[in-house]
Amino acid sequence: MGMNAPQAEAVSARGAQKETDSGGTIVVKIGGSTLGSHDTTLHDLVELQRQGVNSVVVHGGGKIISDWMAKQGVMPRFVRGLRVTDAPSLDIVVAVLTGLINKNLVASLVELGARAVGISGVDDGMLRANIRDPELGLVGDVVGVNADPISAALRSGCIPVIAPVALKVADDGDATPTLLNINADTAAGEIASALGASRLVFLTDVQGVLDTSRRLIPRLTERQARGLISSNVAAGGMIPKLEACLTALHSGGVSHIVDGRKPSALIGAISGETLGTRIG
Repeated sequence: MGMNAPQAEAVSARGAQKETDSGGTIVVKIGGSTLGSHDTTLHDLVELQRQGVNSVVVHGGGKIISDWMAKQGVMPRFVRGLRVTDAPSLDIVVAVLTGLINKNLVASLVELGARAVGISGVDDGMLRANIRDPELGLVGDVVGVNADPISAALRSGCIPVIAPVALKVADDGDATPTLLNINADTAAGEIASALGASRLVFLTDVQGVLDTSRRLIPRLTERQARGLISSNVAAGGMIPKLEACLTALHSGGVSHIVDGRKPSALIGAISGETLGTRIG
């Protein structure tokens, strides 16, 4: 059941004060479920900024990318929840992520009253990566994060909205820059870890992490999360989310995987409501 406006404002104030007092930055990963017009995620981000919370947004856009690939006659393929990216696919991925999706998100936030700036993992070498697996093509495994451009955006009072594209680490004798597609969940985890973020919140289109009986698991330890991955209870797109949560956990951050379609889901997650699955 959703909250009415006064309740949402009160929860927002409590959650924002908690994050401000701790000096924490939150990293929010938004995907397909929160790129539409029927959720409150963008409104939540505007309210959190008004309350003084430093928010960093990492976005995906798998469905939109797949739609554009279909228009170009390119058939999407996935291996272990990750998109296989060849050269023609990469052109579409980069154009859609860094252009269409990123700028539309920034425009929506600005229209709602936020200060926001759109950047990508390529800017100032924010994300550097190696080829993750030849089977996946031009998909990167992040090996370095330069948090300076993110910190600069936050210091200027803006919400950084980040498209998950990286620079390939140059091979010996090869100075030609190559872009790599980075899974947005993976990017969010690496960025949260590099920033020492107090919270990492995944807003998705499922309740959270489910057990073998399809029941919601409200809390997971690191060991339990690894067990779900190794036993294949967690599968598909949930694997990179859990792996990202474990990455963020190493720098002391708490992670949440929640249903982004629920009203005030983001505010509820950081203010301590029992929503979705908490890791850490």
